Amino acid sequence: MELVSVERILEARKLLSGVTRVTPMEHARDLRRMHGGPVHLKCENLQRTGSFKIRGAYTRLHGLSAAERDRGVVAASAGNHAQGVALASSLLGISSTVFMPLRAPLPKLAATRGYGADVHLHGAVLEETLAEAIAFSERTGAVFIHPFDHIDVIAGQGTVGLEILEQVPNVKTVLVATGGGGLVGGVASAVKALQPDVRVVGVQAEDAAAFPPSLAAGAPVRIAQPHTMADGIAVGKPGLVSFAHVSELVDEVVTVSEESLSRAVLLCLERRKLVVEPAGAATVAALLQHPGAFEPPVVAILSGGNVDPVLLQQIIQHGMTAGGRYLKLHLRVPDRPGSLVSVLSSVKDLGANVLDVEHSRISGSLALGEVDVALALETRGPQHCAEVEAALAAAGFTIVP
Repeated sequence: MELVSVERILEARKLLSGVTRVTPMEHARDLRRMHGGPVHLKCENLQRTGSFKIRGAYTRLHGLSAAERDRGVVAASAGNHAQGVALASSLLGISSTVFMPLRAPLPKLAATRGYGADVHLHGAVLEETLAEAIAFSERTGAVFIHPFDHIDVIAGQGTVGLEILEQVPNVKTVLVATGGGGLVGGVASAVKALQPDVRVVGVQAEDAAAFPPSLAAGAPVRIAQPHTMADGIAVGKPGLVSFAHVSELVDEVVTVSEESLSRAVLLCLERRKLVVEPAGAATVAALLQHPGAFEPPVVAILSGGNVDPVLLQQIIQHGMTAGGRYLKLHLRVPDRPGSLVSVLSSVKDLGANVLDVEHSRISGSLALGEVDVALALETRGPQHCAEVEAALAAAGFTIVP
């Protein structure tokens, strides 16, 4: 199969001039210490529509013939491709229909409609949504716009790679969030053509990683029920076109845990002041989970920032827990006036923040004259948790396992 050439990617960049923005590159000094050299974040979360997807969608739609444009287009997406297709269609004067999963995040749904698409909700998982969009295409003649498995889409996404080489000319490793493989395939096509010694690494969520078994088998393999908070990269099977690019050009595909994804979202928010969705933060998750594994200078692409505020709140809490910044304790204290005040005063002096407290005299395991105190605390990290536990024990409070 013929792969995307760098000439085609350069043509896509000319086409996208004035449509997409050259997204900024942020230096992540806190990650530098973990990897022994510079780490940069390519902020595609600040791209139009909030992700890199507009690059590939516009390139694909611009290549349609007049007859195809008249028929309109249809797409299926959990959100970011949907917004890219909707905006690109609006800019090019093409009618668009977009199918999204039943539980698609509300902000992505509202944004897609806001860009002018006719949106339909169908399917519990993206594969079901894709099947319905394809059926709609067959019924109506609308051109199906695949989210990743088309040469024009990959060429458009490859323009990210061109920008990376211009912004960080001495880059040694590029980390790319990977679902279906369109972005990593495009970036690898650009990078390997111009600087073949640069290592390109795809990053997938552990429970939605179709590329490792596919690469082992030498052909796209479907995994059962991909499940991850990173809905933007939850793809059950790579496409033929994207698989050809990844198998030929990408040096390695690594996986990351849900805990690492939540910690990465939290780090981007707290330290970089960047709102990044879990899929977009997958590359930062790889940096956190695999310290020292990537030769610097490293560029990690933040592929998207479209996250539901409700989910963001849950992720922040999950990330703080994964980072050891929540501590739950059960204490046995004497049942006498002032005991609870003494516990809370000790916690205050230790610099921990009380989130919740429960005081109970009703338990079969309590001795006479004892009460059970359950505390939920916010701390500064694992070392602080250990310090709080040790100080409370030293103060005479019994910590119950």
